Amino acid sequence: MDIKSKVERSLYINSAALSSDNLSTYRLSFDQKLSHRMAMNAVTNSNAVKVALNREVVSQLPNRFSIEIESGDITHQKMSGRCWMFAALNTLRVRGMQSMKVKTLELSQSYIMFYDKLERSNYFLETILDNLDEDINSRLMMFLLSNPMGDGGQWDMFVNLVEKYGVVPQEVYPESISSSATQIMNVHINEKLREFACTLREEYKNSISLDDLRGSKQEMMETIYRILTIHNGIPPTEFCWSYRDKDDKFHQEEKAITPRAFLDKYIDINFDDYISLIHCPTKDKPFNQHYTVSHLGNVVGGHAVSYVNVDIDVLKSATLETLRGGEAVWFGCDVGKYLSKDKGVLDLDAFQFDLLYHTDFNMDKAARVNYGHSRMGHAMLLTGAHEEASYNTNDKASDKRNAGGRKVTRWKVENSWGKDSGQDGFLVMGDTWFDEYLFQVVLPKDMVSAEVLAVLEQDPVVLPPWDPMGALA
Repeated sequence: MDIKSKVERSLYINSAALSSDNLSTYRLSFDQKLSHRMAMNAVTNSNAVKVALNREVVSQLPNRFSIEIESGDITHQKMSGRCWMFAALNTLRVRGMQSMKVKTLELSQSYIMFYDKLERSNYFLETILDNLDEDINSRLMMFLLSNPMGDGGQWDMFVNLVEKYGVVPQEVYPESISSSATQIMNVHINEKLREFACTLREEYKNSISLDDLRGSKQEMMETIYRILTIHNGIPPTEFCWSYRDKDDKFHQEEKAITPRAFLDKYIDINFDDYISLIHCPTKDKPFNQHYTVSHLGNVVGGHAVSYVNVDIDVLKSATLETLRGGEAVWFGCDVGKYLSKDKGVLDLDAFQFDLLYHTDFNMDKAARVNYGHSRMGHAMLLTGAHEEASYNTNDKASDKRNAGGRKVTRWKVENSWGKDSGQDGFLVMGDTWFDEYLFQVVLPKDMVSAEVLAVLEQDPVVLPPWDPMGALA
């Protein structure tokens, strides 16, 4: 290194590195306000979420709603990332409760999980076979190998599984230790999938034909099936079913009904009648556009992920109309932001982090997505909303959103963290939280306009698998 380079590097370090003078300035600034020390004392002895909680606002978010849907007993995903299938099965069980006239019903999450992990393993190995010429250090290969088979998922992935395998009541295929705590099972399956990916790529380098590689893949999938069965048990292909309805009438049904026949008889849903709306206000994703995500799926030959990106007022209006019509709404969100699990509250105004830290938090939704601070990571069920008479405001967007001269102030959320979380398992979502941290809803197509439905006819824009809207709940 020449003398000039050494001088330039020295100047750079002096201007860029933290110095003792910097630290002294920071400390002096901290000591100048007693409120900083009070905040330190509070947060070092208590949870920052509890310290920042605004008691006055929380008291104005009661767990009562003008629109409520009976949805059954609260479920519990425990130590697993299966929220997306819990929420989706809870949308289906409402139909089952109505058709059987029972007070509650729980559909087996572990049954859907078994086939999701089996199908997703096959999907991963097929993706490896489709990309045998891809450099091992490419961004795509690094992404694929980062987590070949996890717990998270998407609505369209759920549809793929239910259409192919049907559903069963939980008592027919109950939880196992591994379905409720998936980490060990996932670690071993992912290790085998990475090993299998390595084997397939090495065999391809040795000029093994694609047909022979697929023959090897079948043997690999037998291993995955064996591991899944050891952890969860053999999934039923048919079962006996009986139940007692609300009037205490006993129903002895078929002694050998298949999961698909159970779905058709008791759930009776046409998934083609539903649409997935997202709200992602980033400049690279214009509204009224159809999107999909490459390499995001679980069933080979199944439905691709399909979104229509719309303005938040369009999404919210359709959601409200669906609830008014008596149907719950599956949704995906960033649940960790402005959440009090103890109080069961999701609300921007319920927390005063600006006062606690003496700084404002100024990123909008688009910036939070673009800079990695927010994305969908959890799915739940909207089962109600509270409407109040709106004031005369000249706010046309608000008037459109809150049809009928009424304003939504809060939303009822059914979670899957058990009854001890939130308010007996439910959360109260503030309306502004809906705007900022909710990303996706699935609802009937007849709840949206013809213009929105027409967007589905467009060829979708294909997003890369690492796009924020490829995040799994």
